[in-house]
Amino acid sequence: MTDSTQAGRRPDPDAPRSPAEETSSGTGQVREAAAGSADAGGGESGGSGRPPWLRRPRIDADWIRRNGVFVALALLILVNVAITPNFVSEGTLRLQLIQVAPVLIVALGMALVIGTQGIDLSVGAVMALAAALIPLYIGYGAAVAILIALLAGCITGAVAGSLIARVGVQPIVATLGLMVAGRGVANLIGGEIKSIREPGIVMLGSGNVFGIPYVVLIAAVVSLVVWFAVRRTLYGRRLVAIGGNQRAAELAGLPVKRVLVTTYVVCGLLAALAGVLLAARSQASDPTRLGLLIELSAITAVVIGGTPLSGGQVRVAGTIAGALLMQLITATLIFHNIPDSTAQVVQAVIVIAAVYVQLGRRRSGRPGRSGRKASP
Repeated sequence: MTDSTQAGRRPDPDAPRSPAEETSSGTGQVREAAAGSADAGGGESGGSGRPPWLRRPRIDADWIRRNGVFVALALLILVNVAITPNFVSEGTLRLQLIQVAPVLIVALGMALVIGTQGIDLSVGAVMALAAALIPLYIGYGAAVAILIALLAGCITGAVAGSLIARVGVQPIVATLGLMVAGRGVANLIGGEIKSIREPGIVMLGSGNVFGIPYVVLIAAVVSLVVWFAVRRTLYGRRLVAIGGNQRAAELAGLPVKRVLVTTYVVCGLLAALAGVLLAARSQASDPTRLGLLIELSAITAVVIGGTPLSGGQVRVAGTIAGALLMQLITATLIFHNIPDSTAQVVQAVIVIAAVYVQLGRRRSGRPGRSGRKASP
């Protein structure tokens, strides 16, 4: 019998089949059964035959970790609408966005660092250092003063990244040292509080475009740039790969040291930008208090936004929602005459709770969205 004749005949269902055919047939039956069950709408996912937006989400610990910040933010907004007088007003919205903008900018840089399995405790000191440099160079114009302040942030980030990537110092140790040194240098060169009256810088802090403050626009632009860098660039893919498994990234030939140094430089740049915006908003440079404890706010926003401290992921949208949530919690307490110190305690409790949720997920060994199983 020729091959063409065999190809034209239908197989006999009662004829014996080879093991390979048995395996292929069994796999096909399993797939057909699964597809039939999904088309019928069975299971918690709501069926693959339905459009994605009609599928019922599976609410579990991993779903809460990814989306809990958005749910909490929505609930807190609804609570304030119901119990806080004059909450729904243009003035309140404008004030909250202005206040959260510097924290959000710092948190986005912190998210990149945490994505590499690192941490940066020097962001507050970098903010103070950048603000302290502005009065020294204000005579050369607003642009020069701002550029020098931003350059100081880049240099500080480069030092931190070099210590971590090239010398091998632990991130928390390297940035802790820079936190102390940076604040000290800011006090040495800045001294006491100095007012900033340069029109260009004052406009940066109080001006607006179509009613939208410059600081809010800058924070929005930074958010878009960071999102694009993480999701659509080679740098973002390398960053996530390094945070997931640095040793494997090195063996794969990725430029691990260069990516780490670049990440800390970006974090320092964003911290310096936040310091410039705060100094422009307050029209003063206060090296002692400016940026104090902003590390806590930034880390809180990143962690409750779903970016794991174990690295390997960067959730930009979650970080934005986390910063907004923490700002709204603080504002809610202030609206109801609760001391600001209580807000700091609440932030600390939220950080501990968010880290506990992440540790619980790692112990269970459940893979994240990237499919990587967390190490015990």
